[in-house]
Amino acid sequence: MDWNLSEDHKIIKETVSKIAQKELAPKAAEIDKTCSFVWDGLEKLKESDVLGLAIPSEYGGMGMDILSFVLATEEIAKACASTALSFISHSICSHIILSFGNEEQKKKYLPGMAKGERLGAFCVHEPNCGSNALALETRAVLEGSDYIVNGSKIFITNAQEAEIYVVLVRTDPSKGPQGLSMLLIEKGTEGFSFGRREEKMGLNGTSSRELFFSDCLVHKENILGKEGEGLKIVAQAIIGFGFFGAAAISLGLARSALDASLKHAKERVIAGNPIGANQLIQSLITEMSLGVDTVSALLYSTASGSVPIVDVLKAKLCASEMAIEVTNKALQVHGGHGYCRDFPVERYYRDARGLTLHFKTTELLKADIGKMLIGV
Repeated sequence: MDWNLSEDHKIIKETVSKIAQKELAPKAAEIDKTCSFVWDGLEKLKESDVLGLAIPSEYGGMGMDILSFVLATEEIAKACASTALSFISHSICSHIILSFGNEEQKKKYLPGMAKGERLGAFCVHEPNCGSNALALETRAVLEGSDYIVNGSKIFITNAQEAEIYVVLVRTDPSKGPQGLSMLLIEKGTEGFSFGRREEKMGLNGTSSRELFFSDCLVHKENILGKEGEGLKIVAQAIIGFGFFGAAAISLGLARSALDASLKHAKERVIAGNPIGANQLIQSLITEMSLGVDTVSALLYSTASGSVPIVDVLKAKLCASEMAIEVTNKALQVHGGHGYCRDFPVERYYRDARGLTLHFKTTELLKADIGKMLIGV
């Protein structure tokens, strides 16, 4: 289907697709099996300057727009969803520094992030607060020229592998939502350590760990934005990059599942006929194709311009739910083969399942969308 993409957007899509299919796709199954971090894939993206895609040229990046980010993420996810998720976390981190950092912070961190020399991570979730940032417990107390940080984070993508962490902390418990702030903390800072790597159902090429802060000293110059702006920073980052990125990964996984199913329907022969001649298989393929095309239209249009926040939430919700449906149907098309690790569709399903949980769960998204539509 022709999505009326501009020439620049077509070039981004085609360039990233070639890199992803040549360099990332052949290693995706082994990465999933061994749970090894996606350094090789990130290195290939680094060589083509993709890791700095959304960073302005003045800081060493490509300066591309949100639709370019969506298209690139989708193509990466078609080859390896774990690499795409790592790319998103890195991009959110750089976006926060770009949007809320002062000029000194931008010049210090963004060029290295654009070149892929320093990986970034985005740190909000905690054991006792989940997606509810208002229940956040990690404290940062200003004493002299330093914040003393104590607390922990959980399920942090790129943890231990990244060099730069943007961390949501509570600087003033008396101010509620206005008491949250964002600190930039570098790996190796005294009092900052990592927990064990989580063993997950899917997205096994990403590093998901706890972070621990024990009297961690962070200079006050490492605050991003102003004290009390933490919640605003998180909201902008998740809406601007998190939801779009998660939706793009879901779309990429669904598209790969559809492609694999089309191939299998043509090549799998039973009783002398390809299974694609069966009307039940044809029906499944049709439903999968409709889901992929519908979400593509919604996501691309939403990423192409300024839209209400509720539309961004809808795009994320539709994409993640569609990916579950499409990858599940891909398993049905493949039959017993789809349940085996020799075929990629079972990995697509496991990876897609994780995207219904990232940044905000399906249930919370539905509640937020309903509130916005009703106006309560």
